[in-house]
Amino acid sequence: TEPHRGPAWLVLPTYNEADNIEPFVAAVRSHLPADARILIVDDGSPDGTGERADRLADRHPNVSVLHRRTKEGLGPAYIAGFRRALASGAGLVLEMDSDFSHDPAYLPRLLDASRRADLVIGSRYIEGGGVSHWGPVRRLISRGGSAYSRLVLGVDVQDLTGGFKCFRREVLEAIDLDSVDVRGYAFQVEMTYRAISLGFKVVEVPIVFRDRRAGESKMDGAIVAEAIFQVPRLRFGSHHVARAERPREEPAVEEP
Repeated sequence: TEPHRGPAWLVLPTYNEADNIEPFVAAVRSHLPADARILIVDDGSPDGTGERADRLADRHPNVSVLHRRTKEGLGPAYIAGFRRALASGAGLVLEMDSDFSHDPAYLPRLLDASRRADLVIGSRYIEGGGVSHWGPVRRLISRGGSAYSRLVLGVDVQDLTGGFKCFRREVLEAIDLDSVDVRGYAFQVEMTYRAISLGFKVVEVPIVFRDRRAGESKMDGAIVAEAIFQVPRLRFGSHHVARAERPREEPAVEEP
């Protein structure tokens, strides 16, 4: 299926990323198509991230900022960004961390794969992918989280917790965004599971994930606990996934 003809939008949620946001936006701009847009979604960062984002938007016509008053979590920030991108005519919507843990050089790889898939995931856990500069505990949490989610949900996506993605707009339009209420990293699991449940084609392309350059990780025990309890709800709870009227396809294809 041919991708939607609208431009690609990259949604970047930020909270206290003042040291990263300017060099990161410079890096992603060099790897995105000329007509792509960058939307920074700042959750009221007290360190001045929002002000730096505004300066970037003043300098670059393809950069805009969505200011949110309070820190509500990853999920609500992404949902707000997705809504803005869709309303502005995005054909593809990308998401990634804004701390250089996701290398901007991989953006063309995800965009190219979107020509043959509805959702592309930058995957740490297929051949050619990996993680660097992580300790054994962080590796165990990440790999264990993906394995646990894969087992509970019965899907064949290796990196279910990954947050480097490219959605065709049709996927986000088919998902009932109002009912996505997970706030932490389980949001990534939920969005991929919903796409698969709706019959969209999902592919994984290999990336190497590197720990952040500056600032502090947002991962904590509460986020891990949320994921443990929320994942079974997706499959077995009273929370039903709305299904679009479209033929079902193979849920996941691994890229070499």
